[in-house]
Amino acid sequence: MKGVIGQVRLYDRGVQLLMVNQFTINLGFYMLMPYLAAHLSGTLGLAGWLVGFVLGVRNFSQQGMFLVGGTLADRFGYKPLIVAGCVLRTVGFATLGLVDSLPALFAASAATGFAGALFNPAVRAYLAAGAGERRVEAFALFNVFYQAGILLGPLVGMVLTGVDFRVTCLVSAGIFALLSVVQIRALPARRADDTHVRDGDGRRRSTLAQWRSVLANRPFLLFSGAMIGSYVLTFQVYLALPLEVRRVGGDGESGAAAVALLFAVSGLSTILFQTRVTAWCAARVAPGRALSWGLAVMGCAFLPLLVATAIPVPETGVGRWALAAVPPAVAALLLALGTMIAYPFEMDTIVRLAGDRLVATHYGLYNTICGIGITLGNLLTGAALDAARGAGVPALPWVALLGLGLACAVALNSLHWGGRLAAPEPVAASV
Repeated sequence: MKGVIGQVRLYDRGVQLLMVNQFTINLGFYMLMPYLAAHLSGTLGLAGWLVGFVLGVRNFSQQGMFLVGGTLADRFGYKPLIVAGCVLRTVGFATLGLVDSLPALFAASAATGFAGALFNPAVRAYLAAGAGERRVEAFALFNVFYQAGILLGPLVGMVLTGVDFRVTCLVSAGIFALLSVVQIRALPARRADDTHVRDGDGRRRSTLAQWRSVLANRPFLLFSGAMIGSYVLTFQVYLALPLEVRRVGGDGESGAAAVALLFAVSGLSTILFQTRVTAWCAARVAPGRALSWGLAVMGCAFLPLLVATAIPVPETGVGRWALAAVPPAVAALLLALGTMIAYPFEMDTIVRLAGDRLVATHYGLYNTICGIGITLGNLLTGAALDAARGAGVPALPWVALLGLGLACAVALNSLHWGGRLAAPEPVAASV
């Protein structure tokens, strides 16, 4: 960890603060969200469909509004959107802990989602601008802090929720309130070069014109489509892998321990090895090749599960627990490795394909496209899991996910060799 801290110190104050902020953002978010469904269904007694609706409102208000958040960041500057997102999440999380009426819960859930749509594109655009030519290394470090927050948040939340879920909400809200104050006082202002959001008379172009400019970036759209698979695959740590653990090992304490092992393996491996993996890849392969390698590794992550389907499941004992825990844990490790390979180059490629113009808007549209892809991918994965269970063919979902990873790797490799991942030619500003 000392090496990570030493690398962070090489960047300016704004970049340093954003990395610490992202750890704290994820700490505050993940200490609350894993326990929200239980609070809504248990403490408040909501029906299952209402719980799903409340959570769905949060997800839709974030994924569906990323483009809006990115657009606003390019028009008004990165810092105001980062601060606004943290303030809004403060209000949303505090409200979730203090209200029990459905309209208030829906409003609070929407606020927490929209908050993420405001600050996520702005944070990444700010980081890319602040890191300059060292973007790849900066995003590798960013992912370390990101994963550390995901790893620690649920543990803190488990302790606080053991006291009262409202305490968890208020502590999380307090964290975001503190973040808001720190960023107002300490985060240097930074904004995009707004030459490309103004017309020849110096007036701001309309939002629709700004969006048309991004939607006309064909290489960026092709890249976004090819990368959807990476998000579908990595999300299986939350969907298919825990379900497989429970299918083989059951729902008891041993099954819960095996599920916990998945998240520990995923988070700790990233914290320990992200910067080393990035340095190794940056020294040896082109960014486009690194992206295709990362997707190929993510696809191959499901091979251990595919092989495990050919092994008879023991009735009880250590053998059954090992079969439930080890193949999914190895899959989680390989998914983490694939993400470590791809993620820094992915974030850098978005900036390059944007041509350093409207970067936050590009990030916003990218997140929206991938968010839609995750939703559709999870629906199809769930259908494959159900079909596999009904037909007695447990290998089906793993074959499908393996094929998805390899197909996306081939697509990215084709974009790389076709020159579609290179930076566009500079465009002269309008005068």
